[in-house]
Amino acid sequence: MSIKTTGTAERAAAAAAATGFSLLATFQLLLALGAPLGHAAWGGAQERLPSGLRIASAFAAVVFVVAALIVLGRAGYRMSPVPLSVSRWGIWVLVAVLALSALGNFASSSNWERFLLGPIALLEALLCLIVARGVGSEVAAGRER
Repeated sequence: MSIKTTGTAERAAAAAAATGFSLLATFQLLLALGAPLGHAAWGGAQERLPSGLRIASAFAAVVFVVAALIVLGRAGYRMSPVPLSVSRWGIWVLVAVLALSALGNFASSSNWERFLLGPIALLEALLCLIVARGVGSEVAAGRER
């Protein structure tokens, strides 16, 4: 008797990515609310973000929540309200945007961005890539969830 494990790695990667996106959304929400964490974001120039960057952080928080829903939807978690057609291309958009974000963070003058957020963005990109490629192979084999 064998245990069916198809998609287990992709689902674990999706859960890890969604957790990371949730933590990043929380961080951005704290920035938007005026927490003194500005040294760890947006170039690290201010301890508390000015109003324009607070608005950008609020928007980023929403984007991270949507990213979590996309990755969960693509991995077959039923709780995601994201349509399958959106998650199919959305996961690849996430891979590209996160890879570019990692490059930008690694090039930042902020140590927080270079040594913490850069690796986090790279890890998120890799987790999304696992989900995108793994689920895509299941789709090609006719086993989509």
